[in-house]
Amino acid sequence: MANGQPTLRSASTAPQKEVLTGAFFWLSAFYLVYCARPGDWIPGMKYIPLAKITGICAFLGLLVSLGKTRRGFKDLPREAVYLIFMIVLLFAGALLSPVWKGGAFFRTLDFSKVAVAWVLTFLLVTNFERLRRIIFIQAGSVAVIGVVSILKSRGSARLEGILGGIYSNPNDLAFALVLSLPFCLAFLLETKNGMRKIAWLVAILMMSGALFRTASRGGFITLLVAGTVCLWHFGVKGKRFYLILATGFVGLVLALAFGGRLKDRFFAISGEDIESRTEQSAYGSFEERRELMVIALNGIAHYPILGIGAHNFPNYSGKWRDVHMTYLQMGVEGGVPALVFYLLFFSSGFRNLRRIRKTKELSSEVRLFAGALHSSLVGFVVGALFAPEAYQYFPYFTVAYTSVMMALTQTKGQAACLPSQLSNAPKRQVEAYARNGRTSPVLVP
Repeated sequence: MANGQPTLRSASTAPQKEVLTGAFFWLSAFYLVYCARPGDWIPGMKYIPLAKITGICAFLGLLVSLGKTRRGFKDLPREAVYLIFMIVLLFAGALLSPVWKGGAFFRTLDFSKVAVAWVLTFLLVTNFERLRRIIFIQAGSVAVIGVVSILKSRGSARLEGILGGIYSNPNDLAFALVLSLPFCLAFLLETKNGMRKIAWLVAILMMSGALFRTASRGGFITLLVAGTVCLWHFGVKGKRFYLILATGFVGLVLALAFGGRLKDRFFAISGEDIESRTEQSAYGSFEERRELMVIALNGIAHYPILGIGAHNFPNYSGKWRDVHMTYLQMGVEGGVPALVFYLLFFSSGFRNLRRIRKTKELSSEVRLFAGALHSSLVGFVVGALFAPEAYQYFPYFTVAYTSVMMALTQTKGQAACLPSQLSNAPKRQVEAYARNGRTSPVLVP
């Protein structure tokens, strides 16, 4: 304070500024490694444990920064508690598994990294710019995966086993593509740069083409649901009615160009007039999945408390296949209590979005990404009826994004639009900004 007057000082010079920059960098690297999976398609990269390196570095960065950030462990929302309890139950189920204790334990240990990533995301993503960057990493990485899948397919009838890891299964690949498409559309609509618009448009077209090439029935149903919600948010409510016509035209072209095998797989469900090998395989898959659902229900009845252990259902069923319904997968492998926490966790994402939409002073950019998050989350809960995705990280990331956005909107006034220089500023500075609507320096007494 000079001459009894407050000193004008930019928040960017505050000691707290960017104290978590290193940890956030490594968290971003972890997202990039998980979403882009370079070890699964770039020669030689599989020998470098990138996920472990980036995850450990992000966690260590957070430990160094504890007490210096405006958000702490005591601020974790209830959905974080649901996720942690669910993983604890999975560990208990693994130790008491009637099928394979060791396998269930180490698979649960591997899956538990999602809780670390989730907590780090909530604690480190302290402004909308960082949230946007994390979403950009997911959307851009999956877009690259879609392009690489098509380029490496070499004319294969179905994108199966083209890449390694989580993208080797066409249903998992389709799921990742659908859940990321709403974010790509949000970036397309947000940017004013012509070249970026073209890049995002090409990415969306390639991802959609790759989705059709997977011939995944569950992925296509998920696309219809998520796409409908997207068009409601961006086309109808956003008054961009041209999106509806453009989506219909592009969908028709893609269906004519790449939808033949997908059509055969849908028609094969009836079991009538099956002639081709593709139709026979699709009908056999449908019958097998129905049988697996019955086995899963019997498994839940026999082991309702702790289940049979994570990823143990293929062994338990004797079919060496996962049950193609996420809710049954979690119920039979984790038990009914774990399933309850699983449902509570995702319902929290919808609760966050409802509260965000009721916030008055939101920027158009925040509303745009809130619509994308809602589209992705609705697509997931419907797609989960047709795919075994209980352990894929993407849906958990989506809920993390809603939790971060909810935390930003809880600050008084224009909280969701706080500039990055205030992300780690003292609470009194943030409240002064919100009260006065300041956009540049912050008055510090």
